[in-house]
Amino acid sequence: MTTRGVLYVHSAPRALCPHIEWAVASVLGGRVSLDWTRQPVAPGTWRAELSWQGEVGTASRLASALRGCRLLRFEVTSEPCATSEGERFSCTPELGIYHAVTGMHGDIMIPEDRLRAAAARAERGESDLLAEITQLLGKPWDDELEPFRHAGEGAPVRWLHQVVS
Repeated sequence: MTTRGVLYVHSAPRALCPHIEWAVASVLGGRVSLDWTRQPVAPGTWRAELSWQGEVGTASRLASALRGCRLLRFEVTSEPCATSEGERFSCTPELGIYHAVTGMHGDIMIPEDRLRAAAARAERGESDLLAEITQLLGKPWDDELEPFRHAGEGAPVRWLHQVVS
């Protein structure tokens, strides 16, 4: 089963750009050359977008391949398909990686056990329930990435299909 998604590299130092392309190429199984543009929100960094099509799990593999790049801000999304929900991965140098399951309309779907654990921590006084829910929804990542998202409006997007051997 295949799905499709988008890789958003929101900011990367120029020296990392070829390494990002190599990492993405190793996941997608073909040569990748991204259209890099300057990221005005973080001078000295670059941004790129790539629409992809591949097997279910490709978003996870892309996020795993990129998460070791400490100075990188990125997001990877995949659309739901007949055999899988959608996914969203967000990563920033300060916060690390965030993963969410998304439904067919893009809404974040929080598993019952994670909600129960958050409610239990709040009930024991270990945290505030609103703070727990905010974390589960990925708000800290959204807050940090939002300026970078807007800076990329109108940037070129290239479609690539995963090569299956």
